Amino acid sequence: QVQLVESGGGLVQAGGSLRLSCAASGRTFSSYAMGWIRQPPGKERVFVAAITWNGGSTYYADSVKGRFTISRDYAKNTVYLQMNSLKPEDTAVYYCAAAKSPRAVVVTLQPDYWGQGTQVTVSS
Repeated sequence: QVQLVESGGGLVQAGGSLRLSCAASGRTFSSYAMGWIRQPPGKERVFVAAITWNGGSTYYADSVKGRFTISRDYAKNTVYLQMNSLKPEDTAVYYCAAAKSPRAVVVTLQPDYWGQGTQVTVSS
């Protein structure tokens, strides 16, 4: 069992930055691919970013490439999403996700575990 707790969301002006954190419980953190999925208001959930279990590969949605960076800290059992040059269209609830396969985060949006979500609002 893996529990995920997000933090770091908030209100920011366009062009600003935020860093989301996702703290994972359990000793199996290092065996899971981790990622972020977001749900804009009134829309379906979409993939944002993912990182493999060993940190060797990262994946990004086209809409965030060059602006967002995903990373993980094994000592802290935490995955981060650094978000720069934020745009109003980045406004969404951001969910942390854990999965045995990155495909479950990147393609099917069916990870093994979900966090509770954190709100990010970007004002214009």
